[in-house]
Amino acid sequence: MVTVKEALAHILDSVEILSLEKTDILSALGRVIGEDISAPRHIPPKDNSAMDGYAVRSEDTARAGADNPVILTVIEDIPAGYKPRKRIGPDEAARIMTGAPIPEGADAVVKVEETTCDKAEVRICAAVPHGENIRYAGEDVRTGNLVIPAGTVLRPAEIGMLAALGRSFVKVHRRPLVALISTGDELVDIDDAVSTDKIVNSNSYSLAAQVIECGGVPLQLGIAKDTRDDLTRKFSAALRADIIVSSAGVSVGDYDFVKDVMKDMGIDVQFWQVAQRPGKPMTFGSREGKPVFGLPGNPVSSMVTFEQYVRPAILKMTGHENIFRRTVRATLIHDIDKKRGLRYFFRAKVKREGAGFVAEITGEQGSGILSSMVLANGIMVIPEDTDFLKAGSQVMVQLLDNSQNFVKYPEYLGD
Repeated sequence: MVTVKEALAHILDSVEILSLEKTDILSALGRVIGEDISAPRHIPPKDNSAMDGYAVRSEDTARAGADNPVILTVIEDIPAGYKPRKRIGPDEAARIMTGAPIPEGADAVVKVEETTCDKAEVRICAAVPHGENIRYAGEDVRTGNLVIPAGTVLRPAEIGMLAALGRSFVKVHRRPLVALISTGDELVDIDDAVSTDKIVNSNSYSLAAQVIECGGVPLQLGIAKDTRDDLTRKFSAALRADIIVSSAGVSVGDYDFVKDVMKDMGIDVQFWQVAQRPGKPMTFGSREGKPVFGLPGNPVSSMVTFEQYVRPAILKMTGHENIFRRTVRATLIHDIDKKRGLRYFFRAKVKREGAGFVAEITGEQGSGILSSMVLANGIMVIPEDTDFLKAGSQVMVQLLDNSQNFVKYPEYLGD
């Protein structure tokens, strides 16, 4: 039996980063780019107006004021997207829209709110300094600048920048195909009639959802019966995937064949028990660099072990550097008993209180109590050398979602 730390080290040492593929930029959202992106041109490409108003020579407005407007002759209208045709001379102006190129001779823009005008003339009611309300060519990005380095996780901001640079396709790390196998004669699929002695195969769906959430592509291969032959057929079909994940059949019962089938198929089994709860009967191996996980069958055990091991492996394979959930220190609001020698992963509710966090477990913690995961927004991690924690103790909690990063009302708006 290995420790949690040893198991994680074995797994992460075994997985390799996947190759690159070319995809459109919207499909690249949330993925890791595998190439440096440099600017092929200035952004913006030309000096342009930051305001609707009038392009002027700043020196012509030097004496302008609300009680002493300067009158300039309007020689041209410049809508956005149009090229100026005339040069601005002394005591002249051009009506200009936001984003339109600055005409030659002009060095500032007076915003429309500080003017009154008719078709031929404009009254400037405020002086503007040189460069006022002008966005200069290359002000955002200059030709040749490294804008997005390889290894960046693409957010909406990067997608917008790629569009601005004229890149409709980019190279990103592939999303792994993850084969999912559920085992057990007691299981039926979600749409099958369920008798009182059969269990719906929820693992296939919770694990598929976890795969999608961390950027993989699930391949649901259905239910394998508790026989070597059926398991072998399922594992053979799974070999086309990048990762294989089975649930159940990894304990020590008479019909728990997963570990044996893995060995028969040439999968190098590196460990098959971990000093943790839930999820002690967990198997990991690899075949030709392909990671193979044998997760426990109980719904909570399979989800928790996925979180601790499969999720970081998928994120590493897809090029991510930050592969673990955010953790916070929280104050325990009740006592906890546990068995010494095992690392416990308690399903927990965590919430902000004052400047910190408080946490409590989500009731009954049996490995078959799926509702304990539904109620949880975190996993409380209690180390092996602890057997009792008093209320008020500090505990480490992995955050399972972003609920603690959002608030109902923005604090900057006040009460």
